[in-house]
Amino acid sequence: MRELVEFLCKSVVDHPDQVRVTEVEGETAVIVEIRVASDDTGRVIGRQGRIIAAIRTLARAAATRQGKRVVVEVVE
Repeated sequence: MRELVEFLCKSVVDHPDQVRVTEVEGETAVIVEIRVASDDTGRVIGRQGRIIAAIRTLARAAATRQGKRVVVEVVE
């Protein structure tokens, strides 16, 4: 899960070396936190949130195949 989100984020931003993705396992869900450079935050979110929505959709599909729930957040 973390690898998928990290790959997608690195392909969108200008500074891929500053992308940090952490995964926190909960009882019912997995929380994936994305940290990027301050000027890349808008690139990850996208116009009207379209890019982050697509990342969330792909992560949710991958989690469903593993029988889990996933929450993807962009953290500053």
